[in-house]
Amino acid sequence: MAGHARYTAILDACVLYPVSVADALMSIAIAGLYAPKWTTEIELEWIRNLETARPDLVGRLDYRRDNMRDAIPDWEVPEFAWRPLAIGLKLPDAGDVHVLAAAIAGHADCIVTANLKDFPADVLAAHGLTAIHPDDFLIAQLDLDEITALTAFKEMRARSKRPPVTPDEFADILARNGLAATAERLRDAAALL
Repeated sequence: MAGHARYTAILDACVLYPVSVADALMSIAIAGLYAPKWTTEIELEWIRNLETARPDLVGRLDYRRDNMRDAIPDWEVPEFAWRPLAIGLKLPDAGDVHVLAAAIAGHADCIVTANLKDFPADVLAAHGLTAIHPDDFLIAQLDLDEITALTAFKEMRARSKRPPVTPDEFADILARNGLAATAERLRDAAALL
């Protein structure tokens, strides 16, 4: 897994839904370790899912969406690029075909998703792609450029001001959101966070 901006990852809606997971992936991207991409369809999906789980957020997620877009100016795989490809693709969950189509159209190297079973390795391999869990993806980034990645995590933790969180609390938040291995690595580096 490359550790520079030419390495491109499609971010599935399920990794943009939990704020801490999305923030970790975006922080690492802003640090220049990879280039994230997604579609407006993926945006609509994470927003819809989050609003379903948290009705108090209905109509209040545009700010978060816009900040993500501003942070990654080249985020979008446009519909005109991925839509024609989706017609000939098949996955166990037809609702994920647009993600695979976006990965192909966006010249991605991988799909970062928590739903690995929905992206069979043989189907992805035919397109030169792999699916990777966000925890494994973040660990790979730490392995490739630990200083840059730890700096990104330190800046992410510093943004938590209401209330401020200790390095251990920060790691706990990540662990509760499916990033157990990343949390453990950050606990080991707590003095640097």
